[in-house]
Amino acid sequence: MSVFTAAADQSICAPLPVLGKDVTVPLVTGGEVAYAALDYAASAPALQRVWDDVAAYAPYYGSVHRGAGYLSQLSTDLFESSRVTVAEFLGCRADDQVIFTRSTTDSLNLLAAAVPADCQVFVFETEHHASLLPWRDARVTYLNAPRTPAQAVATLERALADRDPYGPALVCVTGASNVTGELWPVKELAAAAHAHGARIVLDAAQLAPHHPVDIAELDVDWVAFSGHKLYAPFGSGVLAGRSDWLRDAEPYLAGGGASRKVARRTDGGVDVEWHTTAARHEAGSPNVIGVYSIASACKALTEAGFDGLVAREQRLVTAVRAGLAEVPEVKVLSLFGDDAPRVGVISFVVEGWNSSHFAAALSAEYGIGVRDGLFCAHPLVRTLLGSDPQDVGECGAPEAEPGERSLNAIRVSFGAGTPDEHIERFVRAVKELVSEGAQWKYRTEDGRCVPDRGTAQV
Repeated sequence: MSVFTAAADQSICAPLPVLGKDVTVPLVTGGEVAYAALDYAASAPALQRVWDDVAAYAPYYGSVHRGAGYLSQLSTDLFESSRVTVAEFLGCRADDQVIFTRSTTDSLNLLAAAVPADCQVFVFETEHHASLLPWRDARVTYLNAPRTPAQAVATLERALADRDPYGPALVCVTGASNVTGELWPVKELAAAAHAHGARIVLDAAQLAPHHPVDIAELDVDWVAFSGHKLYAPFGSGVLAGRSDWLRDAEPYLAGGGASRKVARRTDGGVDVEWHTTAARHEAGSPNVIGVYSIASACKALTEAGFDGLVAREQRLVTAVRAGLAEVPEVKVLSLFGDDAPRVGVISFVVEGWNSSHFAAALSAEYGIGVRDGLFCAHPLVRTLLGSDPQDVGECGAPEAEPGERSLNAIRVSFGAGTPDEHIERFVRAVKELVSEGAQWKYRTEDGRCVPDRGTAQV
């Protein structure tokens, strides 16, 4: 029986075409099956639109900002028009900068390098490591995991009220958890930050692919996200927002493109005049294909309409959660509870199973790709699992043999390109594995749980 029993909703759009939808993979039990890519939270497949746009541009590829020739001029125009497209996608204010980076991690490290020397940074322990770890040169206050959105705001307000009111402060918060998929009260947290004279940066890596992100409407100071989670997997990212700290900071990388003028001094040294625009932090030859792919994805999502995309994704979320709720051995991880709004990211553990063993069986026996581990959010997953912070467990590396309890979890994630069949297969597979067990034996090899080839389960 289909997990989708509700009548069709005309407001729900069809899945967007993505690369890989027709890829088949072998099963250890024999035969092949269409691959069910349910690891969007790690890297989403490229939209067909993005691939087509990049392929059409590729013959015209040229050096950006570096040449007088036609292809260089064309590539420069494409690069800068992509900046405008991203600014529109994010609802940037007139004086905001859009800086192109390699990833969300790169974006937040760039901002961390630009914060004033005496800045105090406030970060919840629930953050992805990309936003938890970059603040090495600042005074960092780590906040305990809240259990409700209101508690998150209250926790931040108390922490900000206790800080030195005269120094600069920055709050870093996710828009949607990469572990639970739960939406955070970004607008309320931004209001609390600004009320106490602090600024706020939004890690939108898991939010931007699923929901519209409007810098002005949310009233955040910066937004960071990655192309590879936004259906544009070509090694690019974005940091967008206020220009003053970025303009006053030393360039993130020193080199060509970041400098306006370089001259030798009479004493043998070098004088450098740096750009004050986004170019200040974009030294070197930029990833024009990656940048263009982000712009293409922004256009594709905008044209498809987020209302329809969100409606369809919520239908998938409801189906997965309802299916998992029918399996008593499954525990879904959550901070804010069952009623919390969330995107298509759901993590869970299965009683009696090592999480890596379960994920390996989903792949080898059903052709379903999910993720297991601590999802580069170790403190959060350990909190949700009720384990001691010092307990063993690494991101993506099992520490137990198949069948033994592990400190890892399983994450299923999906989005605009996910067909109903993949969700139905996943729910059916979970139920069969729990009720009937795996059909194959598995072993740990090089830190991963893998099928023991040629040895069926006995």
